[in-house]
Amino acid sequence: MKFIECVQGTQEWLQARSGLITASMFSTICEEIGGLNDQQKKYVSLVHSGMSEKDAAVEAGYKAKPSSALIQKALIGQKTTDYSDAAKRYATDLAIERISGKMYGIPPKAWVLNRGHEMEAHARRLYEAQTGYFVTEAGICVDDDGIGYSTDGLVEKDGLIEIKAPIDSIKVETMMLTGDISEYVHQIQGGMWRTGRAWCDFIMYVPDLEAVGKDLYVKRILRDDDFIDDMINKIADFSKLIDQKEEFFRRKAA
Repeated sequence: MKFIECVQGTQEWLQARSGLITASMFSTICEEIGGLNDQQKKYVSLVHSGMSEKDAAVEAGYKAKPSSALIQKALIGQKTTDYSDAAKRYATDLAIERISGKMYGIPPKAWVLNRGHEMEAHARRLYEAQTGYFVTEAGICVDDDGIGYSTDGLVEKDGLIEIKAPIDSIKVETMMLTGDISEYVHQIQGGMWRTGRAWCDFIMYVPDLEAVGKDLYVKRILRDDDFIDDMINKIADFSKLIDQKEEFFRRKAA
């Protein structure tokens, strides 16, 4: 594992991420489309446990033994879910990037990158002042497995931070009311996986709320190894999809 020192949002940063599966896309990669419903899952589980298909059908609430192609795939151990269109597009983009060696697709808008970088810098300083922690910027964490993680900062020996500065006011309000940061959990747990850290402080920075003392929202998330193990398996499957697409593009025309 190594860190590439570069400032997020710069051309150097974009180039360093080219061809890599990045943590910000882990949730898209792990999203499952389709698959078995609860009744089908129960039936398949019962059959796999050794029950006869006839008895399993009755136990699962079927009037007759189900015969759908999806259930048959599950019974022989084949995957029954699919990737979202966004995930498939991402795999195709990465396949092309691995061939060209440079970023492909629609580049992030400069003002978005600049805003994010400025906000992160302010939030990092405010977090240090309020918590007493010292944050170390570390660029992009990479390895030979084709995966990258851009950390917003390492904290002491066991922690890291993930900074968000949402523009959507409803999202800001909802996070403060419920503490629900589920849309970022894959990125956060992925960051702890890639860096070997034990906890991550999620930081939401809203400078417009400084007057009421709510400009910095911090929630600590602990490492979840069961979640990480499941995510690793899904990312490994996704890597195979990228390989297939890259092989397709490299294949000589007939």
